[in-house]
Amino acid sequence: MLAAYIAQTQRLLQNPSAPTSLYSSADLTTWINIARGQLAGESECIRKIGTISTVVDQQAYDFSGINTGVAATNGIEGVINVRRISYDVADGQRWITPRSWEWFDFYVLNDPVPQGTYPKTWSQYAQGAAPGNTGAESGGSFYINKPNLVYALNCDCVCYPAALADDTDPEAIPYLWTDAVPFFAAYYALLSAQNNARMADAERYYNHYQTFVERARKASNPSVNRWMYSQAGDPAQAAKMQIQQRGAGGAG
Repeated sequence: MLAAYIAQTQRLLQNPSAPTSLYSSADLTTWINIARGQLAGESECIRKIGTISTVVDQQAYDFSGINTGVAATNGIEGVINVRRISYDVADGQRWITPRSWEWFDFYVLNDPVPQGTYPKTWSQYAQGAAPGNTGAESGGSFYINKPNLVYALNCDCVCYPAALADDTDPEAIPYLWTDAVPFFAAYYALLSAQNNARMADAERYYNHYQTFVERARKASNPSVNRWMYSQAGDPAQAAKMQIQQRGAGGAG
C-alpha cells in the first residue's frame, strides 16, 4: 500500500511532470504516515474492541495496556480514545457507565476509604497517544471505580495506524478513507515549499482531502437509519438553528 500512496502523491505533486523528483521517497513516506495518523483521528475509521484486565484495587489504566492485537498483522499501533467499556460476566458482558472526569473525580475518587466492588463507572483522564512510549508517558488513560477482583474489560477503541515502512506493511485504514491520504500528504509536501503559489496549492489539496473524508463517511453509513451513526450529519440541524433552506417558504 505504501508504494501506491507514494505514486499517487507524486502524481499530485509532479503535474506537469518534472525532469527530476521534487520530493524524496523518504519525505513522502513521512508525510503519508502523518496524514494517515491525522485521518485516523479525525474520521475515527479504525475501530477495535481491545481488552485489558483490571488489577485488584487499581483504578488507573493506560491506553498502552489495552491489547488491540499485533501491529504487524492488523496494522494498529495503539489507542487514541475509548468510546465504551464493558466487562465479562458469565457468557455475556455488562456495560460500565461512562462519566465526565469532573463527575468521577468528585463522586468516586473523593472518598478516603473507597470500597472495592465490580466495575460500575469509568472516565477517561489523560488524552491522546504517544507512539513508542510506555508507562506514564503513553498518552491516554482511564479510571474505574476500585475493583475488588480481576475483571476482563472490553474497550471499544478508536485507534491509530502503525507507520508504513515498506509495501508489505498492513494498512489498518479502511477503504474508502485510503483515497484521502495522498491529498493530505501532498498538502504537507506543498507546505514545505514555503512560497505563496505552493501554499495556495496546498490549501486546494486540503479541501480535496476534506471532500474525500466526507464522501467516505457518507459511503460507510448504511442507507437505513444512516443518521444514527457517528459523525453523520444531522438532517434537522438547519431547523434547530432556525436556518431557512433555499427555496423553502416565502416567495419562490
